[in-house]
Formats: sequence, C-alpha cells, structure tokens
Amino acid sequence: MTENLLQIAYKALDDKRAEDIVVLNMQNISLLADYFIICHGNSDRQAQAIAREVQEKAQENGFEIKRIEGFDSARWILVDLGDVVVHIFHKDERAFYNLERLWGDAPQLDIPTVE
Repeated sequence: MTENLLQIAYKALDDKRAEDIVVLNMQNISLLADYFIICHGNSDRQAQAIAREVQEKAQENGFEIKRIEGFDSARWILVDLGDVVVHIFHKDERAFYNLERLWGDAPQLDIPTVE
C-alpha cells in the first residue's frame, strides 16, 4: 500500500514537471515517515501546482492527506501523506535546506514511472 502511494506521488510530481526528484527510504532512520520525496519547482506557481497535483492524485486513489504546510508562501511545501512525506521546494530554497545531505544516511531509491 505504501509503495502504491509512493508511485502515485512520484507520478504526480513527474506529471507537473517537478525537477530533480529524489526518493529517500526513511525506514529504520526516521519515525516521521517511511519515505521522503524531495523535488523543486522553478517558481512559486509551479511549486503550488505540483503540491495540488500530489494532493488530488492521492485523494483520487483513496489516500488521506494528513496535512499541507507552506502552500501560501510556496518556498517549502510539505505534503504529509502519512507513510510518504513530499517536500516541494522553490528552486532557490532547495540548496539552502539540502535535505538530501541532512538525511545522507538514507538510501535513495529509483522509482520507475508507470504510464
């Protein structure tokens, strides 16, 4: 079920042309979620469109949105889907927070996109 949610979220990001999508396996590393997905958009509007797409696709497939934070400022939007947490950055903010380095001990996954 979590893997299905991971696929749905990844495809939503890909559909809205999110850039540099990274999936971190957080199992045995963090109690917050099993997976983090990190990406960025090139503008506030794109970051918001990406977040909306993730929310809509998750809900269409019967998954609950726990919470969304940062949507209005669109600098770092967090979409909490429970076992999967999606971090959508504005391009300028991503390098500053550098979550990939912060969670450097988490293995990165390759997610094949399903058409």
